[in-house]
Amino acid sequence: MTHATIRKLVVDSVAATLKAQAATLANTDNTNRNSGPRETPVARKCTYKEFMSCQPFYFNGTKGAIGLICWFERTESVFSRSNYVEKNKVKFTIGTLTEEALFWWNSFA
Repeated sequence: MTHATIRKLVVDSVAATLKAQAATLANTDNTNRNSGPRETPVARKCTYKEFMSCQPFYFNGTKGAIGLICWFERTESVFSRSNYVEKNKVKFTIGTLTEEALFWWNSFA
């Protein structure tokens, strides 16, 4: 493949991409698009009781890395569904630590 052939392929590819992008931009007036403002979920102040009613996993530190990953995922799932304020996340999460995990946390607190 010659330098000229490669150059032509690049030019053609860029031209096709720019044409597709122009078509996408031209579609912005389409009335089927969702043009209304998007609602942003508002973080809310909630209680520890509400957090615990979502049944987060307890973590005792004895299940190894897999147990830790499961605990992370479950806890993040609870937070993503309920939209808690950031400052409460650590406080509420500490309430799910038991045994060795709680001992470890308290040794650094």
